[in-house]
Amino acid sequence: MKIMVLSWEFPPRIIGGIARHVAELYPELVKLGHEVHLITVKSGEAPMYEIVEGIEVHRVPVGPSQNFFHWVANMNEAMGRHGGKIMKEEKGFDIIHAHDWLVADAAIALKHIFKLPLIATIHATENGRHNGIHNHSQQYINEKEKELVYNAWRVIVCSNYMRGEVARTLDSPWDKIDVIYNGIRPEKKPSRNEFDSLTFRRHFAKDEEKIVYYLGRMTPEKGLSVLIHAAPRIIEEMENRVKFIMIGGGKTDHWKQEVWNLGISERFCFTGFMSEENLDKFQAIADCAVFPSLYEPFGIVALESFAAQVPVVVSDTCGLPEVVEHGRTGIVTKVGNPNSLSLGIIEALRDRNYMQKLVSNAYQELEYKFCWARIGKETDKVYERVTAERLQVVW
Repeated sequence: MKIMVLSWEFPPRIIGGIARHVAELYPELVKLGHEVHLITVKSGEAPMYEIVEGIEVHRVPVGPSQNFFHWVANMNEAMGRHGGKIMKEEKGFDIIHAHDWLVADAAIALKHIFKLPLIATIHATENGRHNGIHNHSQQYINEKEKELVYNAWRVIVCSNYMRGEVARTLDSPWDKIDVIYNGIRPEKKPSRNEFDSLTFRRHFAKDEEKIVYYLGRMTPEKGLSVLIHAAPRIIEEMENRVKFIMIGGGKTDHWKQEVWNLGISERFCFTGFMSEENLDKFQAIADCAVFPSLYEPFGIVALESFAAQVPVVVSDTCGLPEVVEHGRTGIVTKVGNPNSLSLGIIEALRDRNYMQKLVSNAYQELEYKFCWARIGKETDKVYERVTAERLQVVW
C-alpha cells in the first residue's frame, strides 16, 4: 500500500508530541510492507529529501509570513503543491493520512484532486486546550478541525477520552472514530551505567537533592501553575533537598515570575528545549516525573518516563488515567489541586520500595499495551478497512 502522510513537525523539527508519534509509527508500517512518503516542513540543515527508517521524507520550505495563520496557509500551499507533484510522478497512492488541523487544507485538496480516502489523526482539540472556544483565533482553528474530521474517511485518536471529545466538539459520528494508543520504544533509553551519570546529574542538582522534573510545552493547560504552587510544601517536607527541573520550549517569563513571587526560585531551573540525547540521560538520573496537566489527550511524556523507569505523578484529567493506573503504574492526583499534587510527589520521593514496584509494573506495561509494533498493526487494520471500503464506492 502506498501512503501519503502530511505532518507539520517531524524530527529534527520537534514542537510537541506529533513529531515523536509520526517518527515512531511509520517505520512500523514500512516493516509491514507499506511505502510511506511523508511531507513536512524544512528544518535547519536537515535534507530536503532523505529516507529515515524506510520513510521517504520530503521537506518543503515555507516563505516569510505576517503571522502564524499566514504561515500555516503558506505551508499548506507548499505541501499541497509538492504532494501533488509526487502523486502525479509516483502514481499508485492508496491513502492520505493527515496529522492535525495545521495540514488540513493541503490534505483535503489532495483528497479531492486524486480521489483518495483521507485518514485524519486528531492529537488534540482547540476546545480541549482552552476549555472552550473564547475568541476568533480559537474559532478559526475549531472550524478547521471540524472540516478535517468531516472530510476524513476515518478518524484516529489516542484515547477513549479523545474519542468522546472529538465526537462532542467536532461533530463526528462516534462509529467513525478509532482509538489507537500512542507508544514508546523503551530500548532507546540508556541506563545510568552507560554514561557518567554522577557528573551529568551535578549539572542540575547537588548529590543530596532529589530531582523532580516536568517535560512539555510551557503553556497553562499543562498545569505548571499547579506544580509551582505545590512546590513550597514539597520543599518544606523534603527540608530543601529537592530541585524542580522544567524542560521544554516556550515562554517562561510568567512562570519564572510566579516562582520568584513564592520565594522559591533557587529550587527551580528552566532549561528550555533539551536535545533528545541529553533528555534520555536526564531521565535516567531523575527521581520523579510530574505531569499535572489540566488538559492532556494522552500523555506520551508519561510513557517516556515509564521507559526511563522514573516514578510518575500525573493529574486525573482527560486521557492520563488511561495511561497511568493509580497505585499500579504511577500516582494519580486531583486535577488543578496543588495539595493533592504535593502529597503525590512527596510519596514518590520518600517511599522508594513502593515506587520500585510501580516502576516495574509500568515498564512491563510498555511491552504489550504501548508497543509501536502493535500500534502499527492496529493502524494497518484501519488502512485495510478504508481501502476495502473505497473499492465499493463510486467517487
